[in-house]
Parts: sequence; C-alpha cells; structure tokens
Amino acid sequence: MQGEAVAESAVEDEAAQKAAAKAQRKAEKKAKKSAESVEKAIANGEVLGLPITTGSEQAVVETVPKVTKEKKEKKKATLETPKATADTESQMEVASQPTPGLNGSASDYTQNQTLSALPQSQIDEFLSSKFITITDPASAGLRPITEFKYLPRHQELTTAFGDFTSPSPIQAAAWPFLLAGRDAIGVAETGSGKTLAFGLPCVRYVKSTLKGKYAGIKALILSPTRELASQIYDQLEKLGTGNGVKVVCLYGGVPKDEQRQRLRSATVIVATPGRLNDFIQEGAVDLGAVGYLVLDEADRMLDKGFEEDIRRIIGSTPTTDRQTCMFTATWPTSVRELAATFMKKPVRINIGDNPTGELRANTRITQTVEVVDPRGKEMRLLQLVKQYQSGTNKDDRILVFCLYKKEATRVEGFLRMKGLRVAGIHGDMTQPQRTASLEAFKSGKVPLLVATDVAARGLDIPAVKVVINVTFPLTVEDYVHRIGRTGRAGSDGLAITLFTDHDKAQSGAYVVDFLCP
Repeated sequence: MQGEAVAESAVEDEAAQKAAAKAQRKAEKKAKKSAESVEKAIANGEVLGLPITTGSEQAVVETVPKVTKEKKEKKKATLETPKATADTESQMEVASQPTPGLNGSASDYTQNQTLSALPQSQIDEFLSSKFITITDPASAGLRPITEFKYLPRHQELTTAFGDFTSPSPIQAAAWPFLLAGRDAIGVAETGSGKTLAFGLPCVRYVKSTLKGKYAGIKALILSPTRELASQIYDQLEKLGTGNGVKVVCLYGGVPKDEQRQRLRSATVIVATPGRLNDFIQEGAVDLGAVGYLVLDEADRMLDKGFEEDIRRIIGSTPTTDRQTCMFTATWPTSVRELAATFMKKPVRINIGDNPTGELRANTRITQTVEVVDPRGKEMRLLQLVKQYQSGTNKDDRILVFCLYKKEATRVEGFLRMKGLRVAGIHGDMTQPQRTASLEAFKSGKVPLLVATDVAARGLDIPAVKVVINVTFPLTVEDYVHRIGRTGRAGSDGLAITLFTDHDKAQSGAYVVDFLCP
C-alpha cells in the first residue's frame, strides 16, 4: 500500500510539473504577442509614450485613434516649422491634439476651437498692437489667449479677473504655453499682470494632481521681498479657494511657528529664498514633489545676492518632470545663465517694444526732474503733495521714495506734522508694521506712503497717480523700478525727481538711458 501511495504521488508531481510548464509557455506566448502588439502600436503612432512592462507583469498601453497618413504629414510639417518670431509665430498651424509638454508628461491643454478659427490677420494684429514677441524653440504654434472665454473652463476662474475685460499681454501670451506644461521666460515691465499669468496655470496644475489625500508640496514660487511674496500669496489664495489648493507664505521677520504649522497641509509655497532655505536646512519642508516652479522678479533676486540660495532650493526639487517659469523685468547675462542651467527649451515671451529685454522705463510715465537746493527738499515735497492732492484729487495715492531709512522716517514725520495722512515702510519697521502701512495705502485709507527701495519692486499698488523721488537712488535700475509703481495696467503715470548736486554722479547714466534713448 505504501509503494502504491508513493507511485501515485510521483504521478501527481509529474502532472503538476507538466501543467506548470504548459502555463509558463502560455504566459510567454501571451507576453510575446502583447509585446508585438505594442511594437505595432508604436510603429503606427498610437502610443502616448507611457511606460510598458512585459513578462509576468501586465503590459500597460494607452492608445489614441490611429493617426491617418494625412495627419502624420500635417503633424510633421508643424514640428518642422522654423524658429518663431513675432511675425512667424502667429502664422503657425494650430495643434489639433493636446500639446505635449517638455517636462516628461503630456499636457491636457487643447486650444479652444473658436480661437483656432480666428482669421490669421486678427492674431497678427493682436501680437503687433500689444508688442508681443514670442520665441519658441519647439515651434508649438500656440495662439495667444486673447479673451478670457478661450481659457479651459474659464467660468470657474472668473472671480480672479476682477474688473478686467480681457487678459493683459503677458497673460494672453504666457497662458497657452504654461497650461501646456512648457518652461517659459516672461520679460515684461512691472505692473503687467505677471502674478495671474503664472498663478492661474499653477492652481490648475496643483488641482489636477490632487487625488484625495495629501501628497506634499506641488508648486513653489520664489520672490525677492516679503511684500511681493505676500501679494502673490493673496492672489493665489483667491484662485485656490474652492479648488482644494492650500497656500503658505514663508518670509523672514516673523516667527516660524505658524508658518511651520501651515506647511504640514500646504500644497503651494510662496517664499523668499532666505526663509525657505532655513526651513529646508532644519528639515521642515520637502520639495521632492514640486512639479511647478516659478522665479518671480528673477533679476531682482540675483541683484539682492540670492543666487546661491536659489540654486540650493532648485537643487532640492526634481530634475525631471518639473515645469519651470521665470518672470523678469530685464534680461541681463546673470538671468540668462540661470535660465540656461535650470530650464528645458523654454519659450521666451517679451512684452513691449524692447525685444532685447534691456532696462527701460515705462513709456506711459511722464518723467520730470527738478534741480533743487538740498535744504529745500522737504518744503518742495510738501508743495508737490498739496498740488497733486487738492480738490477732487485729495485722495489720490502718492508714493514718496527716500534713499535711507532715517531719511524716510524724518520725511514721514515732517508730512504728518503738516497734517497729512501718511504712512511709512522701510527696513527698520517690523513686518506687521510694514504690512499695516502697505494695506492702509493700498486700500486708500492713507493716500500718502513714504518708502525706501524695499517697496520699489514688483508690488501691485493700485492707482498710484504720482511717484516722487525725494532722493535719487543709487542706480538707474532702481530708478526705473521706483517709478514703475505708477503707470501700471495700461494707465498713465507721473514721476517727479528732486535732483541736487549730491546726485550729479548719476546724471550721465540717467540722461543717456532715459532722456536720450
């Protein structure tokens, strides 16, 4: 009996081995057939470039309808279009399929059909009239989003547009590329609407990545100053409300505890480089999941000595599958080198009649220079303020710039002593004090603000009618950004500079650069 049992067991083992071998051959045959199907799909242009596994794992392939010969030829012709310029960009064939990004994934942005159907002459006229120059090394052929209704699901975002009836030039030109996942460089004057230009695609990207549970920081925006970071934060907060996008603002001058607490649930960080590096070094923030990176006022960050911090921060983000955007008022060598290091075939968008991106004052600003005695500055300032805040203009906002903190404090006290509603903002003030002064000025509660250059870059202060320079800044670059607080969003502005013998070292650069362009 025992021998029979052993024999029966041997027979069962042999049968099991044969069944296993048969199953193995069947699996191999199936895998081979699957691989052949995949190869055939690739040859026919049906695969979107997703990862494919064979063998014991299931092959994963996403396909689209087979591309006809005519569509293949049309697509090839589009890809071979010469490098774009202001004249040729608008003549390209518009893409009928979602536009591929260059950060490792396919974009879901598809150009609006009505926008695609517009006459080419209308697109040409828009680019020309708005002084838009687009240089795209990938020749994607995307048209500017000339109206809000051409945005994907634009009705969900109408609250962000406020009273504006149409996109600003930088928004119109940048949106299609940023929504398509492209790296982009925007060169535009201050007050051109850059925050919404990168903010809307940022929120849309982050929202698309949310899958029900917290997955870390998805987007990062770097800013040179606390005030600008706070301003960007406010805009993104409005855009993110109702979309599940949580934003945290990180800057120095305030305790870290509240910022550290908010970091635990945030999906977007707006930060100055110094404070963000502090959090990185102490292990309080992980940027390993960042897929959308913005350097705002990049030229200013480099001017302030943040290059090492910026490189360290970018080094903490993924090197692949990251979309990088850079916005700058000027296009110096330092910014070009930074862009070349961290960006992948970026499209460059230049707004204005200055395609080289060289420093230039806003042409809508009337510039006046008064040569005065240094001892008569404050009295002349008082006369100017009363002149431009008289009668029905008594609540018009005037921004007064001083060179030094002590000078700003003295001028603010002088104006207050004369019975004027005035606030101040400079480096010796605490962050809550600076924020309170800025908010009072932006709301119109206080129509007169005395500031040092801390307020000169990037701040979106609405309806500043006049900028008065009590003291000429140390460089003409700072001068341009000071007066750029007026003449914003298409409006005209006035800049008055009180010039003395002490400022004559700057007179040559000022005359050559601005009075004799």
